[in-house]
Amino acid sequence: MITIRELLRDEIAQIWDIDRREVIDYIYYYENGSLILRPEHYDMNGWPPGEAEKYTPILYDCFDRGGWFCGAFDGTKLVGAAILESKFIGRNKDELQLKFLHISRTYRNKRLGRRLFELAKAKASERGARRMYISATPSEHTINFYLRSGCEVTEEPDPELFELEPEDIHLEYSV
Repeated sequence: MITIRELLRDEIAQIWDIDRREVIDYIYYYENGSLILRPEHYDMNGWPPGEAEKYTPILYDCFDRGGWFCGAFDGTKLVGAAILESKFIGRNKDELQLKFLHISRTYRNKRLGRRLFELAKAKASERGARRMYISATPSEHTINFYLRSGCEVTEEPDPELFELEPEDIHLEYSV
């Protein structure tokens, strides 16, 4: 049985136990105001080397600033997580970034991602955000998930986040 609850600080390192493996056959590009799907094959065998070492301190910092961390557990095993940044961004400082949303491979397509996304939307609204900002991996599966969830490509990418991940698809969701 899957239980969903807020993560404790000492559980953050378990995020890297989420099985990120995925075979990607199509990638989205955002060109001239349109999403374009192109065939590109990648066999993602998990987290890129060095990802945990690079991002764990960033996640601890986010947590310590009041970020919202939510985990989906199968027993004691973390199988999905959503993280909402606490720092408001955007031209009107009314957006919160959905910093992280990942589901372990064998738990995908079971509405777990949808449940975590819905909880993140509710938390963003509760904290006074008008929109959630998402910088998403451009894989077909990921972008289609966000589009089905009601997200739209942002007309004004956050300059700092765009500089960090210019190949991502930058989306917004009105909460």
